[in-house]
Amino acid sequence: MTKYVIRRFLGLLPTLFIIITISFFIIRVAPGGPFSREKALPKQILENIEKKYHLDEPLIVQYGRYLLDILRGDLGPSFRYKDHDVNYYILNALPDSMVLGLMSLCLALLLGISTGIVSATRQNSVLDYSSMAVAVIGISIPLFVVGPVLMYIFAIRLDLLPTSGWIMADGSWKTAIMPVATLTLPYFAYLARLSRASILETLRSDYVRTARAKGLSPSVIMFKHILKGALLPVVSYLGPAFANIVTGSIVVETIFRVPGLGIFFIQSAINRDYTLIMGTVIVYSVILLIMNFIVDIAYGFMDPRISYT
Repeated sequence: MTKYVIRRFLGLLPTLFIIITISFFIIRVAPGGPFSREKALPKQILENIEKKYHLDEPLIVQYGRYLLDILRGDLGPSFRYKDHDVNYYILNALPDSMVLGLMSLCLALLLGISTGIVSATRQNSVLDYSSMAVAVIGISIPLFVVGPVLMYIFAIRLDLLPTSGWIMADGSWKTAIMPVATLTLPYFAYLARLSRASILETLRSDYVRTARAKGLSPSVIMFKHILKGALLPVVSYLGPAFANIVTGSIVVETIFRVPGLGIFFIQSAINRDYTLIMGTVIVYSVILLIMNFIVDIAYGFMDPRISYT
């Protein structure tokens, strides 16, 4: 197991290298640039700016310089935000995105698995049909629709919640309710359907019938025998789900004015801020790779049938 963990961790490095390489060249060869304006800058000024940021060098030289900077932990200066470098903006914005993502994922896990258990144990009942109908709605409606609808109902019509803000900025827990609820909905829906299907399949297995024949209580059978095997697909979903819930928060952060990384991601794409785009891409890629790595390791502890050689 230890050898697998080390080998799997070392395997993350070439994957990250490929992501950085492809992203770098795609961004740099695309039309336009960080200093493109409707009214073109004078040629001498543009040349001086490009020389300052080494944009006058061959692309392969810029790539090598950027890799060396990354190895030193330096994501470079922002081309449009002059006050601080990319490291500063990411380190200050990432905690807000992570808190929003963690709160949403934990709530989605709690509600999704609970709903899946209830639906599976009461299959074809009114409760089963109604909970799965809510799950279908959660999957079908996009976040940019759910957010404004919640804002209209609870902030504008009922005046119960603030329209914008964030718990880590002003300290009011009410500011987190609508962003977390909006981001939770689709992941709750996927987890509910996934856990229901997995639990139903496990309920029909031989070892569950044997446990019932031994006279074990339904709660012991569910939590000791069924869930351990049924939650394996849920665990495999959590890796990309966590990365997606952080990157998916871009829409939610924009709607509710949460000061997270999503705002910088959108603005950097609009401004063609090369280094800030690359910084956010690297952060999101690292989150995805690490979460998939954790899921792979967790599989070995949850399922003894899996052998890592």
